[in-house]
Amino acid sequence: MKLGKVEFCHFLQILALFLCLSGMNQAELSRSRSKPYFQSGKTRTKRSWVWNQFFVLEEYMGTDPLYVGKLHSDVDKGDGSIKYILSGEGASSIFIIDENTGDIHATKRLDREEQAYYTLRAQALDRLTNKPVEPESEFVIKIQDINDNEPKFLDGPYTAGVPEMSPVGTSVVQVTATDADDPTYGNSARVVYSILQGQPYFSVEPKTGVIKTALPNMDREAKDQYLLVIQAKDMVGQNGGLSGTTSVTVTLTDVNDNPPRFPRRSYQYNVPESLPVASVVARIKAADADVGPNAEMEYKIVDGDGLGVFKISVDKDTQEGIITIQKELDFEAKTSYTLRIEAANMNVDPRFLSLGPFSDMTTVKIIVEDVDEPPVFNSRLYSMVVSEAAKVGTIIGTVAAHDPDASNSPVRYSIDRNTDLERYFNIDANSGVITTAKSLDRETNAVHNITVLAMESQNPAQIGRGYVAITILDINDNAPEFAMEYETTVCENAQPGQVIQKISAIDKDDPPNGHQFYFSLTAEAANNHNFTLQDNKDNTATVLTRRNGFRRQEQSVFYLPIFIVDSGSPSLSSTNTLTIRVCDCDADGVAQTCNAEAYILPAGLSTGALIAILACVLTLLVLVLLIVTMRRRKKEPLIFDEERDIRENIVRYDDEGGGEEDTEAFDMAALRNLNIIRDTKTRRDVTPEIQFLSRPTFKSIPDNVIFREFIWERLKEADVDPCAPPYDSLQTYAFEGNGSVAESLSSLDSISSNSDQNYDYLSDWGPRFKRLADMYGTGPDCLYS
Repeated sequence: MKLGKVEFCHFLQILALFLCLSGMNQAELSRSRSKPYFQSGKTRTKRSWVWNQFFVLEEYMGTDPLYVGKLHSDVDKGDGSIKYILSGEGASSIFIIDENTGDIHATKRLDREEQAYYTLRAQALDRLTNKPVEPESEFVIKIQDINDNEPKFLDGPYTAGVPEMSPVGTSVVQVTATDADDPTYGNSARVVYSILQGQPYFSVEPKTGVIKTALPNMDREAKDQYLLVIQAKDMVGQNGGLSGTTSVTVTLTDVNDNPPRFPRRSYQYNVPESLPVASVVARIKAADADVGPNAEMEYKIVDGDGLGVFKISVDKDTQEGIITIQKELDFEAKTSYTLRIEAANMNVDPRFLSLGPFSDMTTVKIIVEDVDEPPVFNSRLYSMVVSEAAKVGTIIGTVAAHDPDASNSPVRYSIDRNTDLERYFNIDANSGVITTAKSLDRETNAVHNITVLAMESQNPAQIGRGYVAITILDINDNAPEFAMEYETTVCENAQPGQVIQKISAIDKDDPPNGHQFYFSLTAEAANNHNFTLQDNKDNTATVLTRRNGFRRQEQSVFYLPIFIVDSGSPSLSSTNTLTIRVCDCDADGVAQTCNAEAYILPAGLSTGALIAILACVLTLLVLVLLIVTMRRRKKEPLIFDEERDIRENIVRYDDEGGGEEDTEAFDMAALRNLNIIRDTKTRRDVTPEIQFLSRPTFKSIPDNVIFREFIWERLKEADVDPCAPPYDSLQTYAFEGNGSVAESLSSLDSISSNSDQNYDYLSDWGPRFKRLADMYGTGPDCLYS
């Protein structure tokens, strides 16, 4: 049968549909109702089909472009008048189209995980007019998935914890792996889990990835950490599937499944008896394999003979039991103590009570060691009293101390002088009797607090201290006196019986019943006509006037002797003088002027004016004295003339001098002529209190008087010399007397002189003076006879 054109077209369409369904061209053809398309100058036509989507495999590794599908229009007669164009995602860059045939190819490797599909638009154009012959159609190219991604654990590696001793099947942690492949296409993204490392302790659910315990009674104390390796495999775990792994660190957390146990059943410690209260005696610890709150313990003393002497507490950081002292230890009283101590967990888990009691007991024995202790006083504080009238050597009291050690060494006593600086008290070194060493005065110090030292005779380094408070008892040894310095005045216009002063008294003594003073005027003042005294019987007295008409110009001051007696036994008394000034008072009785000199001032001249005049006169006198002093200093120089400077020096003992030719040290003219008038040299910088007169011309007087006057004159010159040193010095004077011409000061020629001096006595002075006796003697053996 011969087919027409229409039947042939239908045949081609059926063939194309078959090829698409068989996957040869990898295109899906679907019928749809054509939409109207209007083209200018042409009749209305109808589209036969459109392209919905194409499929292409990802990860194509070939060298040629990958064929995707074919576009064709009913208008295309195959004569080349129609051309196809492609636009949209990836057009020209990834996907290209043959404009003549409509074949679409992919030029690059596609990855579904990067982009799962591309939306493009296709259009058929008239080649000559370049006008569309079909409306633009949109289609999708889907990237078909292949298994090219392995599962990945995005949250790995994992850490988890599970309590020790947990039952089998206890959930630990869930792991999750993700696969980037398409979960809607095949089994590429279907993952199953398995455990590669960690059996037989743990297992994993294949589908959910939940890790569970697989063994019971896992003990943290045996092993507290496990490392698991979990695998995730796609393709439902079949061969050829891709896989990924992760690690899971599982830590067993602690539970209180171990009771405390003491390593030893008994302990023994030695402590000295001198250990202070609250000191640590020992530290004990019960072992507990648990940690944290499960290892917290409490200790208590449940039995023993040291319940009140020792106590135990817990160290929160180390969980040790700390044994401390509550009372002082005494080797002589008790040498050892035994304690029964219990340690128990504070947080007990009821699930593990079957493992045994969560407490333990131990015995602690404490041995007290003897130490050499200082002497101990029978009383920590001694209170003693003594009268301030006690004589030196009076016994005040006795202190006693003993050596608490078994040796009981003798004790010697002394007073710590830092507490008795004035040494008022002594103590007998052997008996401890305290006596007075000085007279006591309660008013100076009413209570003496002293420290008594007790030392062992065999070991003086051991010193005990006792404290003594000595109270001084008062006696009436102080007379009463005025309570203050009174300034009493009486007005000139005072009336008889007017009160001018109220007085009181004080007494340094402290009688047990308080003070009682009695006031009266002395016998010589009792009958005076000016003032009287009234005792108020309350330790005060009142001074009153007896008359009026007091006048300052007649008598400006009155002295009133007042006799005061205390109530002591025996009573003491004193006479105190009250000074009363007569004053001019105003109408209210307020004193205005109390000076009697105001009546003798010149008329019209006040006191202030007179003081101003006297001040001016004194100022003028001071100015005159200053001017005179300055003129004297200008006229007389301070330094002496060199011509009158007679120098003096100290001659060395080994220097015999240069004789009369040596004129450097002395003024030879002064030595040759003693009759010159020597002016008295005075210091110009100070005004001397005594002016020395110039020494008169020497007369013929005995030589010893001449020398005395000469030395005295030189001494006075040195005293007033401003250049002389301010310390004592040796003055050497080459002066031979009034009748000497000072031609020679040497004694070498004295052997030939007609001297009446007899030197025979030199021979009686012994061998040392024999040479001088031979030189100056007159005997027959004289060398120069």
